[in-house]
Amino acid sequence: MALLQISEPGMAPDPHQRRLAIGIDLGTTNSLVAAVRNSVPEVLPDEEGRTLLPSAVRYRAGQGAQIGYAAMAEANRDPRNTITSVKRFMGRGLKDVIHAENMPYDFVDAPGMVQLRTVAGVKSPVEVSAEILATLRQRAEDTLGDDLAGAVITVPAYFDDAQRQATKDAARLAGLEVLRLLNEPTAAAVAYGLENAAEGVYAVYDLGGGTFDISILRLTRGVFEVMSTGGDSALGGDDFDQRLLCWIVEQAALQPLSPEDTRMLLSKARAAKEQLSANDSTLIDALLDSGETVHLTLTSETFAQLTAHLVQKTLTPTRKALRDAGISAQDVKGVVLVGGATRMPAIRKAVADFFGRPPLTNLDPDKVVALGAAMQANLLAGNRAPGEDWLLLDVIPLSLGVETMGGLVEKIIPRNSTIPVARAQEFTTFKDGQTAMALHVVQGERELADDCRSLARFELRGIPPMVAGAARIRVTYQVDADGLLSVSAQETGSGVEASIVVKPSYGLGDDEIARMLQDGFQSAEIDMKKRALAEERVEAQRLIEAIEAAMATDGHLLAADERGRIDAAIDGLRALMQGDDHLAIKAAVDALSRETDAFAARRMDQSIRTALAGKSINELD
Repeated sequence: MALLQISEPGMAPDPHQRRLAIGIDLGTTNSLVAAVRNSVPEVLPDEEGRTLLPSAVRYRAGQGAQIGYAAMAEANRDPRNTITSVKRFMGRGLKDVIHAENMPYDFVDAPGMVQLRTVAGVKSPVEVSAEILATLRQRAEDTLGDDLAGAVITVPAYFDDAQRQATKDAARLAGLEVLRLLNEPTAAAVAYGLENAAEGVYAVYDLGGGTFDISILRLTRGVFEVMSTGGDSALGGDDFDQRLLCWIVEQAALQPLSPEDTRMLLSKARAAKEQLSANDSTLIDALLDSGETVHLTLTSETFAQLTAHLVQKTLTPTRKALRDAGISAQDVKGVVLVGGATRMPAIRKAVADFFGRPPLTNLDPDKVVALGAAMQANLLAGNRAPGEDWLLLDVIPLSLGVETMGGLVEKIIPRNSTIPVARAQEFTTFKDGQTAMALHVVQGERELADDCRSLARFELRGIPPMVAGAARIRVTYQVDADGLLSVSAQETGSGVEASIVVKPSYGLGDDEIARMLQDGFQSAEIDMKKRALAEERVEAQRLIEAIEAAMATDGHLLAADERGRIDAAIDGLRALMQGDDHLAIKAAVDALSRETDAFAARRMDQSIRTALAGKSINELD
């Protein structure tokens, strides 16, 4: 008879069994991965101890992509093939890309999402993001030592349906099971609230590299209720860098820049911005490929004047979010800062002046989102600790509606509705004998469909012919916990029905995802060989250093011919380490290990004799 393993809802079947789940902050500038270990959320570092992964991918002809620090190191030299800030392109067409003229990329204005032409072929932002996510997934699996049950991936609260779907597509391409798409400010509120046992109304001001979000939340006894959200998905630290770039070009009277010089000066601008977070002034020095030079002094006062309009742009959505929540700035108990761009003194001063109190900065603004995502992932994976009970009530950022006669928008689900949510509304036919109805699903706050973002179109056919106005068409919108939409339409009299899981026009079709997955499989073997080679080189170096240290201490235990054989084996291994055959290196490591087995045994015997010297049997009891 088979036995069933049962458990309480939300709990792992075995109290000693934990399902490994991670939280990922897929950022514009940097990305992070975190997990709950021993009941404590922590950001996972790479093999060199670095927690941040630059959100950069460099494509090379006939070789695998470089991701993170390796890509950034080549960004100035190879700007066309080194993609940074790809988050700003997710779910977007070329017309939506801000500052495209100052970017070094070869854009392809494809129907749907903008593409980027590289030496490795045309790449979608989804493919680029998948490279970053796959790197973080591998880091987590290496650190945690097992396969993952899934991941919570954060997105800007103001991401629309197309951008969310693109993010989910990227995760799927990276081999990740998405447990939830979580709004970044909500993740930050979870981390802050649970860390500080906070209660009351809080604002989360999130200014990242490419996006700005403001969320107003009420924290009450483990319930995180988002009251309203707002923001700008095309405003972030990158825009401050772009403003500085324009200032540098103006001040130095530079000629039109090459892509290489543009990328280099953008790097200089970003470095100058970061320097001014702790200093009153900084120098900007650069030698361009054209031979022109740049030597400028930038003060914090000048920087504040140059970017004052960008700071003010963050306060407009903030006022709107407070109005939507039905509160004033004085009702807010605290303001949590999120995102590296909030380190700018002008931002902190503006936030303090607006809310009438200094912002809360006791959690690292770079890490707080990933930590909150890890907490939610741990909960969704069923690792709920006894007494741990909290609930997220998030909202949709933009209204969802349907186009009606005259190109008008009828809103079905208004913005700031708590998700998951389902709403229905009845419509009717316009003409006598009408047997079909076309439905156009849109998202946005404008009154005309042309001014909103088109998400999907589908048709309801088979409506019984009736006089105009007699048919009753019930249209139902459902938004899941990820903020993704499905729509159905039914003629209530006949039961004729049609439905669609919204795959935005800026998302990817299943055939495109299949092609990308196939491309990933083709490069996986190359990637695995590179990984194996790196691991074998590390193991070889470790063994060589250990043996050489042992011979330096106890070389007298070796005969001359034994010493000669070991030295020869070490030289042979070092030579193989310069090549790319990881199997040959492994074989040489095993051979060197066997060659030194006798030496290791003698060292052990010597250690035991030394430890026992001069002691009686009674002393050893």
